[in-house]
Amino acid sequence: MKISAGSSVDLRILRMEGGVRKQFVGVRLRRLREERGLTQAALARALELSPSYLNQLEQNLRPLTVPVLLRINAVFGVDVQMFSEDDEARLIADLREALSEAGLADGVALAELRELAAGMPAVGRALLALHRRGREAAGRLEQLSGHLGEGWQDAAKPLMPFEEVRDFFYARHNHVAELDEAGEALQREAGLVAGDMAAGLARHLARRHDVRVLADGEAAVPRRYDAASRTLRLSADLTPGQRAFQMATQLAFLDRGAMLDGLIAQADFSGEEARRLARIGLASYFAGAVLLPYRPFLAAAEALRYDIERLERQFGVGFETVCHRLSTLQRPGERGVPFFFVRVDRAGNISKRQSATDFHFSRVGGSCPLWNVYEAFAQPGRILIQRAAMPDGRQYLWLARTVGRGAGGFGAPARQFAVGLGCDLRHAARLVYAKGLDLADPEAATPIGAGCKVCERADCAQRAFPMIGRPLQVDEAVRRFAPY
Repeated sequence: MKISAGSSVDLRILRMEGGVRKQFVGVRLRRLREERGLTQAALARALELSPSYLNQLEQNLRPLTVPVLLRINAVFGVDVQMFSEDDEARLIADLREALSEAGLADGVALAELRELAAGMPAVGRALLALHRRGREAAGRLEQLSGHLGEGWQDAAKPLMPFEEVRDFFYARHNHVAELDEAGEALQREAGLVAGDMAAGLARHLARRHDVRVLADGEAAVPRRYDAASRTLRLSADLTPGQRAFQMATQLAFLDRGAMLDGLIAQADFSGEEARRLARIGLASYFAGAVLLPYRPFLAAAEALRYDIERLERQFGVGFETVCHRLSTLQRPGERGVPFFFVRVDRAGNISKRQSATDFHFSRVGGSCPLWNVYEAFAQPGRILIQRAAMPDGRQYLWLARTVGRGAGGFGAPARQFAVGLGCDLRHAARLVYAKGLDLADPEAATPIGAGCKVCERADCAQRAFPMIGRPLQVDEAVRRFAPY
């Protein structure tokens, strides 16, 4: 079967780099059939299959093949990611973490979780939603006990809005198609030139919104907009790329406010604080889509083999901005490498965490000290490469580098973070950072985990806390992990 140039099928998936590897997807096929109101015989006719063969697919007696996947895409326009292993691994990781938090991990085998994620993903997501609500209820109860006498209004405030917003972007694979399209439209409308957008954005703000842009603001506040005087004040310490980013962010509020509100309305945020934070996050996403428009940026990334420093120079933005944008390139039919993006400080606090893939670190277990993002602080400004293996056997290629932010003058403390960008090892050959690595050697990976509280590696020399839900083996005659 031929693939047309306009097909929405990601060809890399068909090369077995991204998804279809002898998968049994009977439940998903039955769900597709039920959603379309088709009988098994009607679906078989539509896909040009024999009824007996389709029955075997639905009963998981045969695996899904690439030709059948192509027919499903051609006939129904279904995104092939519906049949991707990445979604399954992502769901498995979330379920394992939820069970660990609940102290139930020992009673459920990994094979059972894989069966649930592959065969009944909707049930798995429902269990995660129940777990999240239970965690929020427990948090509210704990908060209430500390607020007795202060009134119910204060006690019922939603917990951890930052995590709510992270979950919102995580659920969307860190891809917001509407904002990508809006960013490309603004670039065309305003005649912006990639790599030198600050002047063009300032002209657009003045022409369209009568907004004056002044670069005389204080270092601690990169952007401050005064609606009364229609003045946008930017920090004098920002680079041209940073100024362009802040102007594009303000344009999101001025031009696309209704779109931001519509996206937020689709989410189940618990309170106004989370909704406002999500609005800012979506505006920042829009700014990235303006400065790094989807198609030109993806084409450049592929041509340069995802060389971040060369992309920095070509588009006139910083290392962190390029890394963040790379983690959003998941448009159906035009996908880039699915990356995980993270930003941490020296103390291990994760201030940014976005994922287009299944990899994630635990909410309850901290993160792993063997991960190269922490080593980056010892070698500032240098890109470090790590091949890492998780306890479930999945391997990733990680790159990490420090990014610094000055505070505006002599003696003022500078801000320093480490940025990490990772992808599944099967995509590594597409990256310039795999040069010289032996990707075929299974022993070449550093064993890391998702944080001690949810990590199964009993023999890890860096363990700082026993795994949640796992009974301790306390024996005076044998030296094991001890907190004293």
